Amino acid sequence: MSKILIVEDEDIIRSALKRLLERHNFNVSEAGSVDDALSHLKSNSYDLVISDLRLPKAPGTDLIELAEGTPVLIMTSYASMRSAVDAMKQGAVDYIAKPFDHDEMLETVNRILAQRKSAQPTESQDAEDESETEAGTMGMIGHCSPMQVVYQRIRKVAPTEATVLVQGESGTGKELVAKAIHNQSRRKGEPMISVNCAAIPETLIESELFGYEKGAFTGANTNRSGLVEAADGGTLFLDEIGELPLEAQARLLRVLQEGEIRRIGSVQSKKVNVRLVAATHRNLKKLSSEGEFRLDLYYRLNVMEIALPALRERGEDILEIAEYLLGEACKRMDRPNLRFSKHASDAIMQHDWPGNVRELENAIERGVILAEGNLIHSDDMGIVPEVVAPVRMPPQAQSALPSVSMAPVPQRSAGRNDGTKAPEDLSLEDYFQHFVLEHQDQMSETELAQRLGISRKCLWERRQRLGIPRKKAATKKSG
Repeated sequence: MSKILIVEDEDIIRSALKRLLERHNFNVSEAGSVDDALSHLKSNSYDLVISDLRLPKAPGTDLIELAEGTPVLIMTSYASMRSAVDAMKQGAVDYIAKPFDHDEMLETVNRILAQRKSAQPTESQDAEDESETEAGTMGMIGHCSPMQVVYQRIRKVAPTEATVLVQGESGTGKELVAKAIHNQSRRKGEPMISVNCAAIPETLIESELFGYEKGAFTGANTNRSGLVEAADGGTLFLDEIGELPLEAQARLLRVLQEGEIRRIGSVQSKKVNVRLVAATHRNLKKLSSEGEFRLDLYYRLNVMEIALPALRERGEDILEIAEYLLGEACKRMDRPNLRFSKHASDAIMQHDWPGNVRELENAIERGVILAEGNLIHSDDMGIVPEVVAPVRMPPQAQSALPSVSMAPVPQRSAGRNDGTKAPEDLSLEDYFQHFVLEHQDQMSETELAQRLGISRKCLWERRQRLGIPRKKAATKKSG
């Protein structure tokens, strides 16, 4: 149970906040001033301090240093941007304006505690990590629906000898899936050999994979076994298999069909027992139709397909992954106690991450290097939060909206502000809700976002905020 210290000189506010937190299973202590809080901090350990900015004798921001690493959330009824910015510059983990909304307070508290827990793993968390390893998800973070499908497929296919094809954009973690499959298979005690087909020159790929005999070509001064032989008894992971030359594809097909290889320059075949996991970001079936990939090899590979979602499609997983990567970067660079500012967290959630986890990892490493103090800001990572402009309903979309009766909403109107309501001047939320509900059966998420003039991430966030469930797409056959 997390322990929280409330520092507030107004009894009514302090008592109300205590009741709110205790109803949600937090262990809460109270103080009315900085001096009173200091006596609590000396005798107890807390996970979070929630302090008013204006306190008798000394401001609540004094607790940022006195708390010695415990995060401090500042409350202020003087909700000016200046006081909030000053508190954040001094090291406050976040701020919240009074009177605060109960849900907003609970959401903020839970987020801060989750970040602290991620940055400082406990023994129980280590035990949870071990159980995840046993479940075949070691090194894989996230609980979104697409990843649950990935975990389920790994658990089902790992104990078999089936060939697996992992599809996903570059940087999504395809090798992690291969490792999870290997670690949950009967071959886990045998070697797993990973090969990036795109990283080996085309002239060398066959000799690297299948080996060669002495004298097979200029420079072949001795016999050499290949990587397929090295994986004998274990798992061979071929990343970016779509880059494999056609001649090497023919040799690989023989390995899958006959369970044997023949070194370059040899007349003798050798039996091998390997389990193949392949990965690609390309459409192999399309490549086959264009003559760039063997269709028979594609069918041999596509026994079980596992589709990895892009990072931008993983919702709240993004921040969970970011917190993990931050902890790892802090360890490597000896920068303990670093954390993301609120604006940095917002920027992480809103960025599209075309380079996926690899891009996120690089941005966080840059942030750890450039951060001043204990907070990493969005500009340290080279990203900025997305600012979404109000959307005016396009004339061509008016006829697609259902007929609705609405009162004038001049403050939130995207058009005129004279208090009257024209049909095309729906508020952003009303237009968004009706447009999405009307078109989500015919449009993909990408198409909806493009028509609305926002990113897929913003589309997902607004769905969550307005309670609009995403239409379930038809399940693709895995072959």
